[in-house]
Amino acid sequence: MTFYEDLVTQAQFNYSGHYGVYASGRTVVKLTDNEAKSYDEQVKEFARQVKEAECVVVGGASGLSAAGGGDFYYAATPSYMEHFGKFAKKYGFQGAFSGMMHSYKTREEFWGYLATFLHTTQHAPVRKPYVDLDTILKNKDFHILTTNQDTQFMRLYPEAQVSEIQGDHRFFQCSRSCCDETYDAVQPVEEMFQAMGEGTSIPTELIPHCPHCGAELFPWVRGYGNFLQGKKYEEQYKKISDYIQKNGSKKILFIELGVGRMTPMFIQEPFWNLTMNLPDARYISVNAQYDFLPEQIEDKGMAIRGDIARVLEDVKKKWRDLIKSLQLCHKSD
Repeated sequence: MTFYEDLVTQAQFNYSGHYGVYASGRTVVKLTDNEAKSYDEQVKEFARQVKEAECVVVGGASGLSAAGGGDFYYAATPSYMEHFGKFAKKYGFQGAFSGMMHSYKTREEFWGYLATFLHTTQHAPVRKPYVDLDTILKNKDFHILTTNQDTQFMRLYPEAQVSEIQGDHRFFQCSRSCCDETYDAVQPVEEMFQAMGEGTSIPTELIPHCPHCGAELFPWVRGYGNFLQGKKYEEQYKKISDYIQKNGSKKILFIELGVGRMTPMFIQEPFWNLTMNLPDARYISVNAQYDFLPEQIEDKGMAIRGDIARVLEDVKKKWRDLIKSLQLCHKSD
């Protein structure tokens, strides 16, 4: 087990033992009583921390994509109706995940819905919060850790710079996990989506099957089935583990974006642990609903409660202003 995976395992154990607390939207960790700075001061501090950091680890979760319009998972939002409208009309689904849990009469209908789901994320444009974050990180040494499976980070950065510990919509695996292999899902999904047309089912011959055991393939993602935790999975944990162990003695900044109460064990609590234990670590979180800052790292961290898209846009502006002021100082010297 890699270094970071061990931190996640510890956090999962803690989560299981206090599930009721987390399910109610709280945390078992004692939080600071310190009054938060004003929003403008927080934005300035965010930009300053990025400037001063020697390296940055970004933890991107579902709230980050939701802030940019990828908010179709849990409710019948306008974006859900745009992409899944024919299924919502036929079945009354309220969000993409409800359609994934439905018991369809045929496998062709199920794969029609799944192909629509995957096609939507595979072809979504890079959302503005990701673009603003990319601007903020320009010329910095950084690594991305994400629980998002929607491939947004993969449009911006090379594989080596991103750890996708919850899977990726671009790949299939055997639904039985009969082998430690993943397969391209982009081309098969495109063929299914085109063949479906205005209907809600795909042709039987397009249902993908494992070349080894004949079972249906399935997206390589945690949450819907028998998630394959093989070589590709371990590679994701190795990347983030190696990065932190290489840079742990530096001025390292952990930025947590959009972690919900269902999955604090993958990004949030390991980041708290690392901030507390690494000598020059700093921590910033941005969340639309929560501003959790543990008492143990109150002098090393900051929690901003607000719309992630707005915060990143404002930090980007402050960052640019900061760079301009530095350039003017250099010219005057």
